[in-house]
Amino acid sequence: MNRVPGPPLTLVVLISNQGSNLQAIIDAMANQEIHVKILAVVSNNPNAPGLQRAKNAGIPTAVTDRADFATRKDFDRRLLQVVRDYDPGLVVMAGFMRILDDEFVEHFEGRLLNIHPSLLPKYPGLNTYRRVLSAKDSVHGCSIHFVNSQLDGGPVVAQSEVPIRADDDEISLSARVQAMEHKLYPMVIGWIARGGLVCQHETIRLDGKLLGKPRKIAFTDLDETQELGKL
Repeated sequence: MNRVPGPPLTLVVLISNQGSNLQAIIDAMANQEIHVKILAVVSNNPNAPGLQRAKNAGIPTAVTDRADFATRKDFDRRLLQVVRDYDPGLVVMAGFMRILDDEFVEHFEGRLLNIHPSLLPKYPGLNTYRRVLSAKDSVHGCSIHFVNSQLDGGPVVAQSEVPIRADDDEISLSARVQAMEHKLYPMVIGWIARGGLVCQHETIRLDGKLLGKPRKIAFTDLDETQELGKL
């Protein structure tokens, strides 16, 4: 039996481009699958198509463009100020293609979530599809992790795997991984929204139990997919 929800978990979502994971979160929110409210979508790219996704959903947007600032430090300070002013319960990186500085990461410690298209700790950084195909791995996938000061190095919460087919290229493989991302990211945000997932000092607890390794989520498992609806 689901408990009666209190106030929704408030989010600020950071994007740089298409915002397909943003759309997955918006859809899950609209379908009352997760008990959240997006306070704003913030982008470093004024031309990001994801900004229009936010506007279509009636969500405020803000742009902090690196080109508008003389130094990276000035940009980083402004980005922190913009996000901090919304006072979100969780900051969600959804294809945000900038490395956050230490001050930002420390300010939102335990409240800063990212999704990465690999099975971390394998293939941090860019070009994961090209790298995994070159390595001739048998599986690829996506990981959701809390962010620390290391590139894609924070504690991993959950992962989903997809098999690599003999005829896969970067386009076909990325399409299947992104389909998993669009299911997994709202699910994990839902765990946080219902109070089940907590990260303190890089120690993760899920439903009160220490999470010693990432939760492997296969979306053929009905019990796992039902997690999404626990408000």
